Amino acid sequence: MLHIYTGNGKGKTTASLGLATRFLGHQKKVCVIQFMKKNIEYGEITFFKTVPNIDIIQFGTPDFVDKKQPKQIDIDEAVKGFQKAKEVILSKKYDLVILDELNVALDFELISLDEVLPFIKEHKDELEIVITGRYAPAELLKIADLITEMKEIKHYYQKDFSAREGTEY
Repeated sequence: MLHIYTGNGKGKTTASLGLATRFLGHQKKVCVIQFMKKNIEYGEITFFKTVPNIDIIQFGTPDFVDKKQPKQIDIDEAVKGFQKAKEVILSKKYDLVILDELNVALDFELISLDEVLPFIKEHKDELEIVITGRYAPAELLKIADLITEMKEIKHYYQKDFSAREGTEY
């Protein structure tokens, strides 16, 4: 089954990791591949390092990607990330594979939808696949089995609050 968590609201990655927790509670294996997030010690990453049956692999850099002019390293990391995702899915070692922020990598054209779409379509019925991130492409939405849209109604960032440990990372 293919789940997509998208929209401009907070909570897409968090929702996917909640599902991961549920899978882990049933002694199932989980792999999280994060796009555009590397060498960042999010609280959930620190926590899940202590938990068996989950692998988290990050691709990207610690820097924000300029959508209008992504660096070659941003493109290379996204391509490596999707290659790893294919390897993980084909390995059949995992019950749940989360492709965190893949929608954003697609929107930023760091990786081609023409490569992603047929692969996901071919393998989405073999295991649970979750794709997160804003800007989910219509083509992925069309083949999804579950779509959740997080909608921002109010956010404390509008009051110039900075990212806070435990809530944003």
